[in-house]
This record gives sequence, structure tokens and C-alpha cells, in this order.
Amino acid sequence: MNFTVQKPYLTHSATMLLLKTAVNAAEKMKQPQCIVIVDTSGELLGEIRMDGAKYLSRKSAAAKALTAASIGAPSINIPDHIRVQIGLATDGKVTGLPGGLPIIIDGDLVGAIGVGSGTGEQDIEVAAAALVAIGAQTVF
Repeated sequence: MNFTVQKPYLTHSATMLLLKTAVNAAEKMKQPQCIVIVDTSGELLGEIRMDGAKYLSRKSAAAKALTAASIGAPSINIPDHIRVQIGLATDGKVTGLPGGLPIIIDGDLVGAIGVGSGTGEQDIEVAAAALVAIGAQTVF
């Protein structure tokens, strides 16, 4: 009987590249963003609030990342009919807002990225650009 498992995880180099690429994408669209990277357990690996990004969007970006890491799918996949209840039950740590994407490499969930402060479409675009930079899955 095995009592341990081996699994891939995000390195600090991957985290830095994710942040840098997301910032570049946000700057290109002229929309400052809050960007949060977590591992599969929701542990914070890196974050940034760009100059001009909305302060409270840091909290929504974190919730988006936690949600995507928890469900292994985009945060927007939380069903409409339970969004309010699950948000209340988790003290706002789970959300159905767009902008949280899982980080899946070679079929393995290794973390998630959450982006907030723009429109939902902008948040997703910035998160997806970061995933491309590290060769992560971008089709969900």
C-alpha cells in the first residue's frame, strides 16, 4: 500500500513568468489588474496589484484563483443557482465571477490564476495569456 504520491507543482520561476506575462497583457490593453497565483491547495504563490487596479479586486482575484484551483475548472463554471450560497458558505473564498483559470500542464492540475479589476472578458484574456507563457492548457 502506498502512503505517498508524487505530483508536479508550480515552481517560483513559473509563478514569476505567469505574473510578468499577465502584467504585460494588462498593460497592453491599458487595464490595470490584480493578479493572484495559487497552488492546488490554494496556497498563495504570488500576487500583484498593478498601479491603478481596484483595491477590492485583489480579494475577488484571490477568490477566483481559489475557486479554479478547488474545482480544476474556470471560476465561471460555478453554477448560477448556487453562487450566492457557496460564496456565503466559504466567506467569499469561492466565486462564480469570470477571471479564474486552472493551471493544467500535461494533464495535471498544478495551481490556478485569478485576475480582477477589468471586465470579465479582460480578466479571462489576461489569465489566458499567462497560461500560454508556461505551456499550460488554455481550452476548457
